[in-house]
Amino acid sequence: MFGFDYLLAAALLTSPLETPETAATAEQCAGLRPTMQRLAINWEIMDTREIRYVLSRGEDYAADMKLLRRRNGDLHDAPPLSDCFRFPARSHVSDLLSFNRSYRQYLDQRQLLEASRWWEYHEVISEVDRLYQVWDTIRDSRCEYYYVTVRRQALKRVRELIGVEAYYNGTLPPHVPVWRFETIE
Repeated sequence: MFGFDYLLAAALLTSPLETPETAATAEQCAGLRPTMQRLAINWEIMDTREIRYVLSRGEDYAADMKLLRRRNGDLHDAPPLSDCFRFPARSHVSDLLSFNRSYRQYLDQRQLLEASRWWEYHEVISEVDRLYQVWDTIRDSRCEYYYVTVRRQALKRVRELIGVEAYYNGTLPPHVPVWRFETIE
């Protein structure tokens, strides 16, 4: 069962962003700070590394509450951080992105050499860049030194980029437009 402190902390964290905070409010809530910090960490709107800074000083209470409320609103529909483990490791994604950039350079060179096919190369380069954006965002979600809020925002962005169905089915696009590759027989 949840205690009164927990319920009060939840009510404060989910209050509207415009809720005025006063010095009296900060003093009244001083005892709730550890509970609010734990709750914010459990809700993944605060990183454990932020404990020393967020809700740690009474004079920063209003700004900190505004920050946490904004994050709560921004991330209310973001996937949980554990979703990042559905994707390849960051080092593997970096290798895929390196190939993506090499392929893009190759296309840039071909575009210069084959001016008559400029528009076709332009389309392929656009596809390569869109795929780079997806995989770069996946890499951000797997970056352990980013705060949990940044990583969850990246997961939300990946879901937007590839679509809800593909995201939850684990259907990731390739890192380069392989459908553009010619087969050699």
